[in-house]
Parts: sequence; structure tokens; C-alpha cells
Amino acid sequence: MEKHVIQYQTVHFNLNGKDVERTVDVRASLTDTLRNDFRMTSVKKGCEVGECGACNVLIDGEAFNSCIYLAVWAEGKRIRTLEGLLGPNGELSDIQQAFVDEAAIQCGFCTPGFILTAVEILESGKEYTDDELRKLLSGHLCRCTGYENILRAVKKTMYKRLGKEMPQA
Repeated sequence: MEKHVIQYQTVHFNLNGKDVERTVDVRASLTDTLRNDFRMTSVKKGCEVGECGACNVLIDGEAFNSCIYLAVWAEGKRIRTLEGLLGPNGELSDIQQAFVDEAAIQCGFCTPGFILTAVEILESGKEYTDDELRKLLSGHLCRCTGYENILRAVKKTMYKRLGKEMPQA
């Protein structure tokens, strides 16, 4: 008896506030679908095994490494990439501006993933300690900046959103 293998499937999801659909190879990663089919170039291909965080996206508000997330699993989900953080006239979000202000960007390869994890952290509305923030950001590798400027950018934005003064170091 011949077995029929389904290789392609149509997937429907919301990408940065817009409902989209695409027929994808059932083996395709979400990274490949976002980059190749939707031109979301902020989603970087780094290690491709879920270790570096460069491909990080928000799926229903939670940060995921899209390189180890199949595109077909996105069915019915709400996905946000860095492109979805820009304002209506292309203005940077508060966390993006904080990364610029705190010199938390050098080559920029890791930056979109870090920022999307920061968005998840910030949208929790909680106040975190430095140690907690370090742990929450630990799924990302940066080869350029060191991590202190990145931590300071997230911390600065967290306190600003909470309406509090940032403690002096």
C-alpha cells in the first residue's frame, strides 16, 4: 500500500498586526518563512539550533527561537518581529531608542532578538532585579557589545514604563 506524504500546508497567522496566509513546506522553519516569504530581515539566521537568540520573535507575546519553530505551528498565532515595533511613521519604539541611547548596538546582528525578548520582559509590567534581567536575557549571544549596555537599555526602559526613577549604580 502506497503512503501519501503531505509536504505542503497552508498556514494562517497574524504578522505584525496583519492577517496573512502562506503555503509552506511542512519541514520549513518559521525563520525561513518569515525571511523568505515575508521579507522580515530582522529575523536573523544564526546558529539554527536555538542557541544564539538571533532569530527570536514573539509568538502570542512570548519570545521563541524561530529557527526551531516550524512554520506550520504558527497556525492561528500572533507573531511580532522587530519590524512590527516601528511606529506609523517609522519611529523607533522606546526599547529600540534605549538601545541606541545606551550604545547597546554594534554590529546589530543580535539586536532584534534581544529587543524582542526585552519587549516580552517589559510587557509583563513587572519590576525585575539585575540578576533576574540577566537570566531573562541569557538566551542571547552577543559578540560585540558585552552585555552591560544591553542590560542598561532594558533596565532604563523598564523603570521608565513603570514610572519610576532608575536607581543609580
